[in-house]
Amino acid sequence: MKITALTENTSVNENIGAEHGLSLYIETDGHKILFDMGQTDMFERNAKTLCIDLSEVDIAVLSHGHYDHGGGLARFLEINKKAPVYVNEYAFEPHYNGTQKYIGLDISLKNNSRLIFTSNVYKINDSMTLFSCNENRKSYDLGSFGLNMIQDGKFMPDDFRHEQYLLINENGKNVLISGCSHKGIMNITEWFKPDVLIGGFHFSKLALDKTLENYAETLDKYNTNFYTCHCTGMEQYVFMKKYMSRLEYLSAGQEIII
Repeated sequence: MKITALTENTSVNENIGAEHGLSLYIETDGHKILFDMGQTDMFERNAKTLCIDLSEVDIAVLSHGHYDHGGGLARFLEINKKAPVYVNEYAFEPHYNGTQKYIGLDISLKNNSRLIFTSNVYKINDSMTLFSCNENRKSYDLGSFGLNMIQDGKFMPDDFRHEQYLLINENGKNVLISGCSHKGIMNITEWFKPDVLIGGFHFSKLALDKTLENYAETLDKYNTNFYTCHCTGMEQYVFMKKYMSRLEYLSAGQEIII
């Protein structure tokens, strides 16, 4: 399996653009997968630079209903004419940072015939399953970080019910792909205990203190190789790496082989 970061907050070189967002291109034994589409069409531009043909993608997944992961959805539907796009049933609900900044998806895309709406568990095929984990117990609750949803006409802390995770089983390894891990990276790791976990930790607003140290030490107890990115925060990544033996960073333009 090969995973290439098409869009991320950082870049490996000046020929690969960076933006606040995430898009991953995944090649398995039988599929070409696009996981998230970033904030703009940068995922497409970087793919061309990396000689990746997105028209050949046969499965697309949107991790959750935020603009920095689904902003490029419309463009993907234009350049790729065949891939179904798996989206959680709550992804098109309105989402806000605070009460002023809308950070949701383009609602005009909701009725596109290519979208397949998922619920708590959705099996794509024998090797790939999507999980929302909305009914799972949380050992850790970090709150909503000021992110809101609208419920009964009122702003409420986002419960991230629109977030889903892609579990791929290939050659005896369980690889979990997460967008931002809003439900808590410690919880997600506890639920799945994957061999490899790729995605953001949503720690960028956390202080570099004993709490973050404890989080890092908790994650390091699992026999999981972590590749983090996007919303983790570079300072937080550098801090956590001191306490984690299997933590690496994935920037736009980089690829990993599993």
